Amino acid sequence: MRVLVIEDNDDLRFTVAAALRGDGLAVDEVADLPAADEALFITAYDCAVFDRMLPSGDALDYVQNLRRTGRTVPVLFLTARDRVTDRVEGFAAGGDDYLVKPFAAPELVARVRSLCRRAGSARPPIHRVADLEIDTARRQVRRDGVLLWLTSKEFALLEVLATRTDQAVPRAELIEKCWDEMAEPSSNVVDVLVSQLRRKLGDPPLIHTVRGVGYRLAHAEIGR
Repeated sequence: MRVLVIEDNDDLRFTVAAALRGDGLAVDEVADLPAADEALFITAYDCAVFDRMLPSGDALDYVQNLRRTGRTVPVLFLTARDRVTDRVEGFAAGGDDYLVKPFAAPELVARVRSLCRRAGSARPPIHRVADLEIDTARRQVRRDGVLLWLTSKEFALLEVLATRTDQAVPRAELIEKCWDEMAEPSSNVVDVLVSQLRRKLGDPPLIHTVRGVGYRLAHAEIGR
């Protein structure tokens, strides 16, 4: 899941991004509406977190224009404006959720994850490949009924592979969906994470290398 954070306060933007990254989400950060506009044009995000009052304008107006053009990315307004009328305006403008500062990081993460799930509601909550079960709602993985402990990043990568079972998923796509703009696509970060996952999932192997492309989650290795 990939999230865009729009916040002009550097310290708060860092805090929000760190909380979301700590839960395994890929996060891109911008400080104003023009940069947000460019990011949303280039990347398909699962959720966008907007500070309401920005030097470049009121995010309320920007989100309202987003909705008029048919853009459906879920939006969470994160703002100090706490009146009931402010919240009503936020929802009326096309916001999906509204969280008032100061806030608790766990609540922010829970709300963002809820919006991300809403964006991907067409995806089944549980994926099964052979004796492997991936519960995306509870964020649990079991193999042959045994609960496995995965890091948030390992789960994110496995979830992407699970949504494309039996298909080759390019390394570049895995980086795009599981890491943010801080990741180096040329690095071996994907290969290292896949090696860790393979050890945890055990035998027989379910994650197969597709040479020159990336990886495939499948019951058995098929033609490359």
